[in-house]
Parts: sequence; structure tokens; C-alpha cells
Amino acid sequence: MKKTYDRLAAGERIRLKRNLLGFTQDEMAEKIDRAAKYYADIERGSCGMSVETLMALSEALDMSLDYIIYGKENNENGYPGQTAEVSAILTMLNNSEQRERDYALRLLKLFLAYQK
Repeated sequence: MKKTYDRLAAGERIRLKRNLLGFTQDEMAEKIDRAAKYYADIERGSCGMSVETLMALSEALDMSLDYIIYGKENNENGYPGQTAEVSAILTMLNNSEQRERDYALRLLKLFLAYQK
């Protein structure tokens, strides 16, 4: 029996992470150097992906290949129970410059101080 992955579920996982990161479909297509229509088809689950496309998505979205394909969480680089929102925040911080990370940290500390 031939094994396949659930394209609809994979597309949904990709779409959710893209939305969490605040990117449009066109921006993601550009990030992975693919046509916008092809990227939209990936999110809809109407087409499969090459290994190269999977790798580009994995890197751009900071998602493991296991998670994209199978939906299996791999927290080897994260924390047990890490939410998708926390993962998205970490991805955005990792993709920013040091001064932006410093500023974000100061804002977060200020925000949390006023929540008490």
C-alpha cells in the first residue's frame, strides 16, 4: 500500500502558521521563490509539493518537516507544550535584527509589568 500525506491537513497547518506570522500568501510565495497561485494551491491542499518546496516552507515558517507532513509536534528546539503563538513569536524574533529583539523585549517587559 502506497503511503501519502494528507494534503488538506498539511495546507491547513501551513496556512495557520503563515497567518500567525502575519504574512500574505503573496509574501510567502515570494519568500519560498514560488508562484503565488502554486502557493495558494498548497494551502488549499489541491497539489503536492516537491522536497525542495517542503524544505523552503520549513525554513520560512520555522516548522519541522514532520509537522508539515504528519502533524507531529517536534519540540526538540522548543519547550514542551509550546503553543503555536509562542512558536510564531519566536520565529519573528529569530528573523529580526538584534536591536529589534532588544526593543521587543523591553516592550514585553513593560506590557507584563502593567498587567499585574
